[in-house]
Amino acid sequence: MSDFQYGGQAVIEGVMMRGPVLRAVAVRRPDATVVLDTRPVGSLAARFPVLKWPLIRGVVVLIESLVMGLEALSFSANQAVGEEELSTRDIVLTLAVALALGIFLFVILPAGLAHFLAGFMRGALVQNFVEGVIRLGVFLLYVVSIGMLPDIRRVFQYHGAEHKVINAYEAGEELTVPSVQRHSTFHPRCGTSFILIVLVVSIFLFSLLGEQVLWWRITSRIMLLPVLAGVSYELLKLSARYPGFFLCRLFIVPGRWLQSLTTREPDDDQVEVAISALGAVLGGDARHARQTGQPGAAL
Repeated sequence: MSDFQYGGQAVIEGVMMRGPVLRAVAVRRPDATVVLDTRPVGSLAARFPVLKWPLIRGVVVLIESLVMGLEALSFSANQAVGEEELSTRDIVLTLAVALALGIFLFVILPAGLAHFLAGFMRGALVQNFVEGVIRLGVFLLYVVSIGMLPDIRRVFQYHGAEHKVINAYEAGEELTVPSVQRHSTFHPRCGTSFILIVLVVSIFLFSLLGEQVLWWRITSRIMLLPVLAGVSYELLKLSARYPGFFLCRLFIVPGRWLQSLTTREPDDDQVEVAISALGAVLGGDARHARQTGQPGAAL
C-alpha cells in the first residue's frame, strides 16, 4: 500500500478521490450508470519543494482542494442534473464569493459580536473564547440548516461512502461493497475535523493579539488565516497519525461528533460510486509508478 494519504470529498450524486498523480470524480447519472472523470493533480508542491514544508503545506493543500473541489462539483452537476460546467472564470468567481461569504460568517460576524460584548467580559482570553464559541455556533447552525435539505442529505451519504472506502483501503481490505460497508463513516482526516481544529486553534492564536479596536480585530484575523490554516493542518495530520495520544484524542472525539452531522450511512449504490472513484485513482497511480518508478509523495 502507498504511503500517500488518499482522500476526497462528496459531490452531487458522486465522490471525488485524490491521489499523488490523479484525481478522479465518479458520478451516478440519472440512467443509473456511473461516469468517471480523471485528471492529473498537478500540485504546485511537485514543482516547488518549499511548498511541502510544515505550516506552508497546509495552506497549499487548502487552496488546491478548494479549486479541485469546485471543478469536481461542476462536473458532477453537469452529469447528475444537466447543469453547464463552470469555466475557469466561473470557478475563480465562485471561489472568491465562497471565500468572502466564509470570511463574513466565520471571521467578521463572530469578531463583531464579541467586540460589542467586550464590555461584559474581562481579558483578551475570555473575549476570544466567546468569539470562538460564537464562531462554532455559527458553523453548527449552518451545518444543521443545510442538512435538512434532501439534496444535501444525499451529499452527506456520499460523504459517508467516501470515508468508508478510504477506511477499507487503509485497513488493507478488498474494495468490494460488502467489505466497505462494514467500516465506519468516521475518518480522522476529514475536513469537518479540520474545521473543528481551526476553531479551537483560533481561540489561542487570536488571544496572543490582546484587546483590539474593531477594525484591527477583523483585519488581524483575516491576515492570520494562512497561519491558522497551516497550524491546524499539522495538528490534523498528527491526530490522524497518533490517534491514541491523549492530546490528539481531544481533537478526534469532538471531530467524530461533528462528522455525525456531515455524514450519513450510504446505500450500496453510493458505496459503489466511491469505490469506482478510488479505483480509478489507484489504477492511475499504479501505471505512473510502473512508468517512472516514482509513485509521488504526500504533502
